[in-house]
Amino acid sequence: MTTLAYISLFAMLASLCAIAAAGIILALPERLTHRLVPHLVSYAIGTLLGAALLGMIPHALEHLAAGSVMTTVLASLIGFFVLESVVLWRHCHERDCRVHETTAILILVGDAFHNFVDGLVIAAAFLASVPVGVAASLAVIAHEIPQEAGDFGILLHAGYSRRKALTLNLLSASTTLAGALGGYVGIQTLRSVAPHVLCVSAASFLYIALADLIPGRRGQRGARGLVVELILIAAGVGTILALQGHHP
Repeated sequence: MTTLAYISLFAMLASLCAIAAAGIILALPERLTHRLVPHLVSYAIGTLLGAALLGMIPHALEHLAAGSVMTTVLASLIGFFVLESVVLWRHCHERDCRVHETTAILILVGDAFHNFVDGLVIAAAFLASVPVGVAASLAVIAHEIPQEAGDFGILLHAGYSRRKALTLNLLSASTTLAGALGGYVGIQTLRSVAPHVLCVSAASFLYIALADLIPGRRGQRGARGLVVELILIAAGVGTILALQGHHP
């Protein structure tokens, strides 16, 4: 299978799997949904951190000096902070949060942009190597499932029918493939930027995990809950290691 085929396949899988899983979650009893989503978030934290720190950044270090890698990651983290400030890139992964007080249309626009960035991430990761690409795709799917569930629930609350909410979510999810194909063409044209794009991709995963997911879990667990979350985070990291076929 060619690199382009891998990128296209996993970009489509990332969108379809996230939306399908979100639909299944919302079909469950509400009490079960509220218990399940936090566990999914904890697992997503592990996959995001693992993919960024054990896959993307080490691969970038094979092609760039450490100073260049860390400078790019730092600049990207600041850039994502700016994007978050205009509510275009970051989304909540819970139903009840400040971002979801905005209009449904803004949520869809932000979701489309977020998915486009995910597509770029998938393209950059597969152009690095197939194992890194598969691991990054899993991390994308893992954090997209609770996000899509939250967005889908907000659209229903805003008065959209299930069919219309699903259609709108599918449209916003289609930008993942667009981002993946655009990233493939752009990075192939300028091969020298590939390691830098990988650094930006790693920064996006770190920002989502550290600025979005982890703060949302604070104060919502006792000692037993903390142990469960740590196990799920470790499971996410372990999954990334298994997919990459090596240990640090």
